[in-house]
Amino acid sequence: MLKEYSSLISELREKLVNCSTPHDLANIKSYYLGKNGIISNEFLKLKTVSSEERKILGSNLNNFKQEVQNLITRKNTKLSETIKETKQVDISLPGSNISIGSRHPVTLTINKIIDILGRYGFDTIDGHEIEDEFHNFDALNIPNSHPARDMHDTFYVSDTKLLRTHTSSVQIRSMLSSKPPLRIMTPGKVYRSDSDPTHSPMFHQIEGLCIDRDINFCHLKGLLTRFITELFGRDMEIRFRPSYFPFTEPSAELDIKFNGKWLEVLGCGMVHPNVLSNVNISSKKYSGFAFGLGIERLAMLQYGIKDLRMFYENDLSFLSQFKGLK
Repeated sequence: MLKEYSSLISELREKLVNCSTPHDLANIKSYYLGKNGIISNEFLKLKTVSSEERKILGSNLNNFKQEVQNLITRKNTKLSETIKETKQVDISLPGSNISIGSRHPVTLTINKIIDILGRYGFDTIDGHEIEDEFHNFDALNIPNSHPARDMHDTFYVSDTKLLRTHTSSVQIRSMLSSKPPLRIMTPGKVYRSDSDPTHSPMFHQIEGLCIDRDINFCHLKGLLTRFITELFGRDMEIRFRPSYFPFTEPSAELDIKFNGKWLEVLGCGMVHPNVLSNVNISSKKYSGFAFGLGIERLAMLQYGIKDLRMFYENDLSFLSQFKGLK
């Protein structure tokens, strides 16, 4: 190593002996190894020498740099050990308050819905968040021309894979793998290309499915009427409006009278015969109903939340309001 570099190494060793804090060590490291430090400036000299001199100088510089790094690393290890050994706990100081967290309002709403539907015999089923077009669209009687398949509505991760747009895909997989009778609910995250104060590109949904012999629309209306009453803890004025969904026939939307206004809270209907045929269930022997609702919308109604984005901002002052709720 060049005499000049040996002198710098001796200077560094002396500085390290007198270094007693991590802050001081950081300054020393910056002085030698920083972007504008000694070693960076020395490497700039390589541009001004001949090719033969560059080989020798480059080798010496690399050795110098390695030695500096080793000395600083060893000093850092010693400082860490010293700090660890000398660190003491002052038992006379007051203890730190440990804040107890709360369940998220979305989780509270999901748990409440699962509890209600569970009492009516619905089992909770989970599924894939990345789906294929068959389970997300084709099997649900959604044609290729349907706008839901467009890129501006659906997040595609490849030509054939997408982020599921509803948890109905879990129902399809369940019907393909199990024989009727079926009574399941499918809570989970779903994804749609939308974002504003009342819509999010990711939100939570829960769907219910019942497949059995002699199931009719009266069973669906009776269940949902009771479900709404138990969810809000009081009798609610409700109405069923005719609607259209590719996977149910007939289809309806359920509205509730909330603060003097009608609000749509879920979609429902009798499972379309084509859907049963796609999952190898005879529509002559079996019938069924299905319904789906957005968790965030119900949570907003229950807790008086005005902006959907508050659910995802991790604001502790907002979340702390739900302490003690189960």
